[in-house]
Amino acid sequence: MISKLQLFSILTFIVTFWLSPNNQEKKKIIFFGDSITAGYGISLEEAFPNLIQKKIDSLGLNYEVINAGLSGEASAGGLDRIDWILQGKPDVFVLELGGNDGLRGLSIQETEANLKAMIDKVRQAKPSTKILLAGMQIPPNLGQEYTESFRKVFAKVAKDKKVDLIPFLLENVGGEEDLNQSDGIHPNRAGHKIVAETVWRYLEKYVK
Repeated sequence: MISKLQLFSILTFIVTFWLSPNNQEKKKIIFFGDSITAGYGISLEEAFPNLIQKKIDSLGLNYEVINAGLSGEASAGGLDRIDWILQGKPDVFVLELGGNDGLRGLSIQETEANLKAMIDKVRQAKPSTKILLAGMQIPPNLGQEYTESFRKVFAKVAKDKKVDLIPFLLENVGGEEDLNQSDGIHPNRAGHKIVAETVWRYLEKYVK
């Protein structure tokens, strides 16, 4: 479990990096999420945000990717820390939170409210920021009704807030044993490569 001091240090580094004169010319993409974004169980270099950076670099595009993933974070935690991240005024914001809400059986209404509040904060910080919401699905452990309602909440938020949606971040990865770690939840290296391809299909139009 990450300590408050460690979290403060991480956030301070991100904001300092963003505000550095050497990075002012590059446009910024922030991936704001939980353990999937953070690359739980693999190196940060192998996580899908860094694979997106490699894709961008290979195309000669003027964008800097910032991985602001935090393992274990639910949507309420994201709402608490988002103001720090938004000091960097990102040009593109990829919101990947809510999965832990579903795994913990938290209120879907609260998840919806938190996601919408975070989108509002991004727009308040910089109205021109392009926002991409990553949808998530969960196993039916908590019952079919909850599982289906959880799946639908991301599309509802995207529609209500008029943002683009990745319907399922783990498309072609979720439930595939050879693409996930032993916990069956977190993608392995091969899984992250597929996640990066999925994200790129929706992100590409924002950066070209």
